[in-house]
Amino acid sequence: MKKLLLIFSLLLCNALASDISLQKRELTKKEMKSQNKRIVQLASLEMSKSLPQKIDKYTKLISIKAQGSTLIYIYEINTGAKSDTSVIKEDHSRMKEAVTRGTCKSSKKFLEADISLAYIYKSYKTKVKLFRFDVNKESCFRL
Repeated sequence: MKKLLLIFSLLLCNALASDISLQKRELTKKEMKSQNKRIVQLASLEMSKSLPQKIDKYTKLISIKAQGSTLIYIYEINTGAKSDTSVIKEDHSRMKEAVTRGTCKSSKKFLEADISLAYIYKSYKTKVKLFRFDVNKESCFRL
């Protein structure tokens, strides 16, 4: 029994050692891109299970989609009495900066792995697309 346990332990150590050496190998650019697409796909499927989700008094996350190595969050915002045109004109730059800063802080791991994030905001009333903000690793350097 002791010999069997010793043999099993040695085999397990050998298997773990070979697995560790595989993990240390650098992924090719093609492998990394493929892995990122799979991560984005799995993340969108998993996070979509809890949708729709109320974010605040005006905003609801309604959908999360995967598109290549980009994770796309789709929101509806209740703009109250403001027209879509005035929201687009008056709020675009403020929203873009807030979304980019927030993403650079909260999604650092995704961005460092060359996974991009996109945020689409639609009007709750008209369903018209008001904004789209694309954030990638380079976006954070520009802040």
